[in-house]
Amino acid sequence: MVDSLILLLFVISGGATGWLGVDLLPEPLLVQVNNPEGLRTVLGGFGAFFGLIAGFLFQQLRRRLMAQVRSVPTDLLVSRAVGLILGLLVANLLLAPILLLPLPWEVVLVKPLAAVLSNVFFGVLGYNLAEVHGRTLLRLFNPTSTEALLVAEGVLQPASAKILDTSVIIDGRIRGLLESGLLEGQVIVAQCVIDELQALADSGNGEKRGKGRRGLKLLSELRETYGRRLVVNSTRYEGNGVDDRLLSLTADTGGTLLTADYNLAKVAEVRELKVLNLSELVIALRPEVQPGDGLQIKIVREGKEAAQGVGYLEDGTMVVVEDARSRIGERLAVVITGALQTPTGRMVFARAEGPAAAGGTERSGGKGGGKPIGARGHGTPDPR
Repeated sequence: MVDSLILLLFVISGGATGWLGVDLLPEPLLVQVNNPEGLRTVLGGFGAFFGLIAGFLFQQLRRRLMAQVRSVPTDLLVSRAVGLILGLLVANLLLAPILLLPLPWEVVLVKPLAAVLSNVFFGVLGYNLAEVHGRTLLRLFNPTSTEALLVAEGVLQPASAKILDTSVIIDGRIRGLLESGLLEGQVIVAQCVIDELQALADSGNGEKRGKGRRGLKLLSELRETYGRRLVVNSTRYEGNGVDDRLLSLTADTGGTLLTADYNLAKVAEVRELKVLNLSELVIALRPEVQPGDGLQIKIVREGKEAAQGVGYLEDGTMVVVEDARSRIGERLAVVITGALQTPTGRMVFARAEGPAAAGGTERSGGKGGGKPIGARGHGTPDPR
């Protein structure tokens, strides 16, 4: 909407300039024109065309400036602005005596030329000085803040706001991330997400109603726990669905989108937005198992191939054990032989170790050659 309005204003300004510019043409040239109205139309059309081109160039410049503003720390942005203002102030103070000098008509253009050059020179000088030495000025105002010093030196990046997707709120893992301190910065909940949760809570479907109420309850608890850190963004963005509006909010705020939706995360990456997929985070935080590691695992069901048994690690990772189909319900000492990362998660392969491999039976609670890690029992495989 804003981009369309900018283009419209540039087109109207260019057309008006061409239309009214006919009156500024020299009189000898206007006398030679047989159709002044036609000339106005032609010049107005050319003005509108060049205004459209200028509008496109202005849009590109605006987007680059907004991208830089979002990526620059607030303190550095303020110091640059102060440096620019001080530079312009010095330029005008030095320029005042020059403007008061009585100059001949032949060199009267020296005054506006000196004004432009001095403002540009001192403005750029103040901007550059603030960028280089403005961070030192911050230390004078807050010398005891280690975090402020690290941000000023560019060592520590300021925490970006975290924008919650509906899937993350319903999932509930966001509470644990906040309590553990892994997430920094403000937590933003878009109004469209709250509306979607309310629609789910009012649904006639029992499962959807439960998800919506669970999400609204979680937001209420987070509000009580974290207070002003949880911010509700009431801006009404245009778009087809909640996903489009969340992407627009993420682009405008420069924050990080938190989601468990694989497709939404990929769309955000295509649009070069910051995104954190909680499902990928869970996979990345799973403990690593290497070939040769010894474990104790309970065989809970049969595998797909002949003689295979299946067990599960504590995090839900499926372990396929060779020659263990007949040992369902038993806890075996196994040795890891390999692992396979699939699009839906990780699969670990193992073989029985010691007496179990020779046909001995080792019930739950027996001794084994591996390190006990516990078992999930008759659980279901982790979807990841």
